[in-house]
Amino acid sequence: MSALLETYARYPVTFARGEGPRLWDDAGHEYLDFLSGISVASVGHCHPAVVAAVREQAGRLMHVGNLFFTAPMVALAERLAGGSLGGGVFFTNSGAEAVEAALKLARKAKQGGDIVVLRRGFHGRTYGALSATPQESKQAPFAPLVPGFRAVEPTAEAVSAAVDERTAAVLIEPVQGESGVWILPDELLRAARAACDEHGAALVFDEIQCGLARTGRLWAYEHSGVVPDALTTAKALGGGMPIGALVTGERLRGVLEPGDHGSTFAGGPVVAAAAHAALDVLEDPALHARVTALGARLAAGAAALPGVTEVRGLGLMIAFDLDGVDAPALVTRALLEERLVVNATGPATVRLLPPLVIDDDDADEALARLGRLLAAGLTSP
Repeated sequence: MSALLETYARYPVTFARGEGPRLWDDAGHEYLDFLSGISVASVGHCHPAVVAAVREQAGRLMHVGNLFFTAPMVALAERLAGGSLGGGVFFTNSGAEAVEAALKLARKAKQGGDIVVLRRGFHGRTYGALSATPQESKQAPFAPLVPGFRAVEPTAEAVSAAVDERTAAVLIEPVQGESGVWILPDELLRAARAACDEHGAALVFDEIQCGLARTGRLWAYEHSGVVPDALTTAKALGGGMPIGALVTGERLRGVLEPGDHGSTFAGGPVVAAAAHAALDVLEDPALHARVTALGARLAAGAAALPGVTEVRGLGLMIAFDLDGVDAPALVTRALLEERLVVNATGPATVRLLPPLVIDDDDADEALARLGRLLAAGLTSP
């Protein structure tokens, strides 16, 4: 038995190497990865530019802490803010930490205010982020949670009714990933923007999974044109290295002051260098167009698979529902028999989050492997 705490239901595979959209286990078997470490390896595994940036920076300077400036960190903050909301950046080590920073930002901007969140949403497993995740199975074992969160149905009417003078922020995933890739309608996002403006609340978009070109735009909010006051990002930002960020617009830029928040390792020079290399790939408009085209190809192919009843997706963030098929069992068989890495977000839902650098042949091959299993009438492991 491993010394690891059993907080994950891990599969019986040990990966040893990765390149592009492919992984190899410790026995040398090759796998096609359509999960990307849950939207982390968007530029592919071990992208040469990311590897080179990490090696060069690790040989130059690895850590000094956040009492000082480093050139990679400062340049990355300017790049992120300039390419999105135009305000300021607080670096973190993960997405959940970015959400925690966003919650503190909103609560300081409007002290004592509530946070409105949406059902089906997922924002992380640290206490503030977990309190913002209205899923009973995740919250119940760890009660009491942080107070002051109000969960509403993901509709424009519900959001408009929930926001009032007591509201500090509305926290939204433009595309709800962990619950099965639910694309929130533009009218909901517009209603949230209008309600926040009316009552002086902050509109915060969680783009940890759906941002950074995953949906075919650099930021998911660009599809609707609804601009938040702040956004959170992580996952793909480091090209495989651990980094996240809270990005604000100008209105909230000066809210957090020295001593309000901190993180020992966040935004260190090595991960910042990796993020620059990843952004060189992810900011490319040609990649965005390719993600859109490949997403349409994958969605159409998934819709034609046996037993598929619904496909939801935007760019290369796709889920499909199955009738009469155990999705977790399908995922296990796909891994062990077809050497295809995907995951299930529920008992009947499979999610596809491939590296954004896949090609047509990769997409077709993944669909073929899934098709073979579904055609065989798979119902159990």
